[in-house]
Amino acid sequence: MARSSSVYGEGTRPRAVPEEPVPGGPGDPGSPARPGDGHRRGGRRPGRGRGRRVLRWSAASLSVLILATAGAGYLYYEHLNGNIEKGRRSSGDSKATKATPNAAGQTPLNILLIGSDSRASDENVKLGGARKDRGNPPLADVQMLIHLAADRKSAAVVSIPRDTRVDIPKCTDPETGRTYPPVNTIINTSLARGGAGCTLATWENLTGIYVDHWMTIDFAGVVKMADAIGGVEVCVRQNVWDRPLPGVPGGSGLKLTAGRKKVEGEQALQWLRTRHAWGSDPLRARAQHMYMNSMIRTLKAQNVFTDTGRLTDLAEAATKSLHVSEELGTVKKLYDLGMQLKTVPTDRITMTTLPTTEDPKDRNHLIPAGADADRVWDMIRDDVPFDGKGAKKASKTSEAPETSKDPAAADDAIGVLVQNATRSATLGPVTGRAGAITRSLVEKGFTKAAADTSGALSEERTLVRYPSAELAGDAQRVAKSLGIPASSVRRSTDVSGVTVVVGADWRTGTAYPKQPAPKAGDLPGDVDALNGSDTGKCMDVYKPYRW
Repeated sequence: MARSSSVYGEGTRPRAVPEEPVPGGPGDPGSPARPGDGHRRGGRRPGRGRGRRVLRWSAASLSVLILATAGAGYLYYEHLNGNIEKGRRSSGDSKATKATPNAAGQTPLNILLIGSDSRASDENVKLGGARKDRGNPPLADVQMLIHLAADRKSAAVVSIPRDTRVDIPKCTDPETGRTYPPVNTIINTSLARGGAGCTLATWENLTGIYVDHWMTIDFAGVVKMADAIGGVEVCVRQNVWDRPLPGVPGGSGLKLTAGRKKVEGEQALQWLRTRHAWGSDPLRARAQHMYMNSMIRTLKAQNVFTDTGRLTDLAEAATKSLHVSEELGTVKKLYDLGMQLKTVPTDRITMTTLPTTEDPKDRNHLIPAGADADRVWDMIRDDVPFDGKGAKKASKTSEAPETSKDPAAADDAIGVLVQNATRSATLGPVTGRAGAITRSLVEKGFTKAAADTSGALSEERTLVRYPSAELAGDAQRVAKSLGIPASSVRRSTDVSGVTVVVGADWRTGTAYPKQPAPKAGDLPGDVDALNGSDTGKCMDVYKPYRW
């Protein structure tokens, strides 16, 4: 059977080793050469020197080939790095702090995924179908927080419908330098008020959760990624056609027959953009979750790393499609992130939508649904699994307050402002709350405490805010005296001193009510949870859009 050789090539037979020359006979250096004896003077066989030259030439060629391949690999790596667009992680006034490691030294990872409706290019205009919007500031119509547990054994995803009204903080656009004042409006406008870093700051202030990274993708990026993956399977129970109807303009153009179908390219984008045919924005989030789960299952099933062509296509598509926060700005860092996400089994991925209720100011908008929304954020802050398969209690990785190099001042030397923020989306303010908490603080020795009389504010959760690091110790001391947890002590440029914000969760009494620790799987019933391994879900089509 032929043997393989790294020098001569596969299938070459090994040469026979020549016998030693017989003294005085043919091949003996002391014997004169005879015509036809097959040997030269010096006893060398014909071609032996040529063989050595071939060996040296082959080794040199192989070295050149290795160096050229390595060089090409490096150049390709740099090419991919050059594809990646980067931006500042946060461009707004953010109050969240990083989670503390758990007992094993592990820390959760939070990534904000943003789908932009930007029409800044011909390709996006063509896909978006609205030339009149070219040049307009982009809106963040898809927003999902991906929470990777500290132990990397589970992942939770929370979507916020685009028409949810929230507080957007003061943001400064890192590209133009323009500063936008804080505003209370729907969350998808945050992208136009300072870029993805402003959307990140909005999420941090809303949730109290530190967001490590953001990633944005536009229309063209969705199409590129769907094509590179090779399509993603989706399902509808009835024939669907999302098209303009009398009195209802717009529509994604999605047209499918009932059952399971693989969508790719522009059709994948249509699936993700469809809203009217499902019936609401929260239902659009459900369709997006189905797509993402199916995409994850598809990628896990593909042996990408042994298929050079597929790997190259995915690398090109991903680096050209994604705009990322600056700490993710290399192929290696994106690869490392992908490897962390890959470790999570699909049956430990839970997709959800934030519980919301109708906005009393505008029935076409939504607002977070009070206690149910808070429970979702509590579970992420405390790294509690959404699926009920992990630890039964919180893992205590909630945000640690900023530590101060200076100890807290004496209680009677700490200035404290108390604000009444007990008004919520569904409940009116409780009068006199700022005064009641102020009197309690004075009785405890905080004689410089004063009530803010400027009027009732709105905050779902009670907080203690402070403006700079040297006041962190003072803020922690005030919080401890009232029984407010350390995770509710936040740094903020919105205040000029230590400020107690009495939220809608503290409507009576002068001791902050103890909050029960969230348990694994204890999600509110209206989060529309979807497990990553569930392949049996299909979207129902709103009747006017069936055909």
